Amino acid sequence: MSWLRALKETARSGLTIERRRLEPLIAIRGAAGLALVMGVSLALFGPVVAASSAFGAFQAAIATFQRSWRPRPVLALVSGASLAVSTFLGYVTGSHLPLFMLLLVIWTFVAGLAWAAGPTGGIIAASNVAIMLVTITLPTSVAQAALHAGMIAFGGVVQAALIVLFPVRRWGAQRDALADALAAEADYARRLRHDPVAHFDPVPLMEARRAAAITPRQARRRPAELHGSRGVAERIRPVLASLADPAMGVPVEGPERDRVRELLAAAGSLLDAAARAIRQGDPVRLPAPAVATLKTPDTGALLTGPPLRAADRLAALLSDVIEAAEGEGTREERAEAEQTADALKAGRGGSPADHHRRPTLLRLVPVVLNSMRRELHHGSPILRHAIRISVVAAVGYLLGTVLPFGHGYWAPMTAVMVMRPEFSQTYERSVARFGGTVVGVLLATAIVQTAHPGVGLSAVLAVACALLMYLLMRTGYSVGQACVAAYVVFLLGMAGDDWSQTVLERLVLTLGGGLVAMISYAVYPAWETPRLRGRLGDWLKEDGRYAASVVDQYADPAGRGHDDVRSALLATRAARVAWQEAVATAQHEPVRHRGLSHAAADDTQHALSQLGRVAMLMEAHLPEGGATPVPEAGPLAEALRRATEQGAKAVRERRVPDWEPVRAALERWDEEERLREGESDPVVRNGADLLLEALEEFSRGLDDGSRPGASADD
Repeated sequence: MSWLRALKETARSGLTIERRRLEPLIAIRGAAGLALVMGVSLALFGPVVAASSAFGAFQAAIATFQRSWRPRPVLALVSGASLAVSTFLGYVTGSHLPLFMLLLVIWTFVAGLAWAAGPTGGIIAASNVAIMLVTITLPTSVAQAALHAGMIAFGGVVQAALIVLFPVRRWGAQRDALADALAAEADYARRLRHDPVAHFDPVPLMEARRAAAITPRQARRRPAELHGSRGVAERIRPVLASLADPAMGVPVEGPERDRVRELLAAAGSLLDAAARAIRQGDPVRLPAPAVATLKTPDTGALLTGPPLRAADRLAALLSDVIEAAEGEGTREERAEAEQTADALKAGRGGSPADHHRRPTLLRLVPVVLNSMRRELHHGSPILRHAIRISVVAAVGYLLGTVLPFGHGYWAPMTAVMVMRPEFSQTYERSVARFGGTVVGVLLATAIVQTAHPGVGLSAVLAVACALLMYLLMRTGYSVGQACVAAYVVFLLGMAGDDWSQTVLERLVLTLGGGLVAMISYAVYPAWETPRLRGRLGDWLKEDGRYAASVVDQYADPAGRGHDDVRSALLATRAARVAWQEAVATAQHEPVRHRGLSHAAADDTQHALSQLGRVAMLMEAHLPEGGATPVPEAGPLAEALRRATEQGAKAVRERRVPDWEPVRAALERWDEEERLREGESDPVVRNGADLLLEALEEFSRGLDDGSRPGASADD
């Protein structure tokens, strides 16, 4: 993609406005907290301190809107406290330019590294640095700075208290994540009716797993309908795929296929019913036709072998989902919740199927520090972002100081707020911020010139802008920035700023800060495109490990547990999502493919999806501990593991992998079967052929797609 096209695409994306579900009650609660803090500050300390405290309450409320599984009060408290510390330290060093520049560089560098802990930490840290640049200009002494910092922290406390006192949809994020996972599986079941080899995007299940991580305190308070449903949903997916796939024994057409389609439709209806009940916290309303379909005895007359086992397993798992979604929970479920909480408190973790531990806030600190330390290496996109944002913040602040406008913090504040570790988001937000700032400032100016508001009316207008920001922030960054621009103008006007000067400064310095941010990415980029081969190799390696772990279970059913299969599955999901995100990011980057064309990316992705799907089908029929071992599966598993590791290395080195070890293992398997005149489990033997076919398809796609002229649009 050329630079011109990349700029056009990112500009269009940044200015896009989407229709999203609004959350008016949460927006009103955040605006009410802001109004309460401003009112108390105005009454006790005057408009200048009120402006500082308003920034604290405003930012604390924004922090609670971030995509995080942490309790919302905790996010508000962390945001308010960190902004208070930033403001006090910034003011103390603000009178000494070299010392303040050092603090600014260090602070922004740490904020950039905070992305290693996740987007929520990175956004909160960057926002605190940006707002600190404004709030340090308001106090006039160290004592005043301490007062301002205290009121900023008070703003976070008020927002946290309102969340506790006036909750809106308790456990709402966790409910939505689990409901989305069940709804995704319902959609998958319906798609399998028409495409028996349809692929499934594991992201909803991964989000549900992240949402299920709990602290000891949460383990005792979690609603009963959130217990166990995710683990059952995980087990339903391979059963659905196994029931639909013709390779498992059901013909493509005929009465058996019709029966499978009926079962899949019933599964989709029941999963949708469970998803709605969990999302809304209501009892499950079961569709009678779906229940009747699952209970009819015709299934046993039409299906035999693996398909019949899959149908019986599906009915049992759906029954478990419905029971888990009923709302009250059984006595056994409540006892399990108590045991899980005790185990988490003792540091042992909960049931491996359904629970994994989320560290408390204090225990999270070393985890975050370790994550940041792991990014301190050459080539890390997070490290490049940290270096880039710290340099840009310093350059922007010096630029604002040199220009004859005053209020030079607008430029670095803009740069810090728009910069992200990836190219497209940085450029999208730069364009959106400038466009939103123009609209917000012009509207605020028109209101000021018409109404000439005093302190009280300015405060009311600022709260109204914040309310609109909270309400509309998910519809588009440009919309939110229009509200923020007007909010800041009214707030600083309440504190005594000159209106006309503020308008000119914001427009010029916002444009300057956005341009500096965009130039910095062009000068010191962190392109994802050159890393595509590495991401693809990682996915191949993890996919191979997952397939090998599944095949290994057939070799020795009694001697191996399923924990290694589960860990391999989670690893391959993470590698797949990392690859998909890398491809989506690379599509908007103004660089050439550098060895991996669009055709190769599409073909190899399809092959690896097929490899993972075949392993999932085999996982759906894993033998019980007392089943007859398949000794030939052991050498095949080792060959798969070793060959995919070597194949991943070949991909990174721009070579085409060779699968001769896997082919040789299958030939030895056939030879040993002929010698003993017996047949292995058809599921694992047929699955082994499909695994080799997927690997060979991967090599063909990589070879054909990497030839010159394979992708004309590169």
